[in-house]
Amino acid sequence: MFDALIIGGGAAGMSCALVLGSGKKQEFVADKRIGIILHQKTSHLQNALFNNVLGIMPGTTGEAILTSGKEQLTSLYPHVDCIENEKVKSVIKTTTGFLVTTNKTEYASKIVVIAVGYTNLINIEGLESYIEPHPRDKIEKERIWLKNDNHFIDNGLYVAGTLAGWRSQFAIASGSGAHVATDILTLWNNGQHVKVHDKV
Repeated sequence: MFDALIIGGGAAGMSCALVLGSGKKQEFVADKRIGIILHQKTSHLQNALFNNVLGIMPGTTGEAILTSGKEQLTSLYPHVDCIENEKVKSVIKTTTGFLVTTNKTEYASKIVVIAVGYTNLINIEGLESYIEPHPRDKIEKERIWLKNDNHFIDNGLYVAGTLAGWRSQFAIASGSGAHVATDILTLWNNGQHVKVHDKV
């Protein structure tokens, strides 16, 4: 049983995993099991080039970030389970949380974060009732979002990044993932607001 399982290995998903992973030093996170299903084949980062993102060297490719992000996550926070080469087929509500079924196996989790892209080709069973046209994109592009209130869809179910209704900007998607992570940390801290900062 995961305490939090993130679906999606792009900017929003990896940012969420990094912030959750960095919270391990907090007493209320010490016993939490965190995982991320790092499906990246359909990530918009595959063909991205970054020249306008604070802190990222101009000319950096999205493909390089997909690789370096995984390395950062596994090296700094090895307690976060990184699940690769699996595609999520369904997310079904249970009495204890959610059952996440992939093309290979099943996972149980108390909290699930959906952080995949906003294409209308999404075919994850169990999310159909939340799908609506994307509020911040051209209608003719047929983008979607999962209807939410500040990333919150339903008890234990969150969405991050473009699928949460945000514009397709790397910094926005990353911030959305971090936002969800701090909301989950706050939940685990009995509602006391949490931020995770490292200091020199």
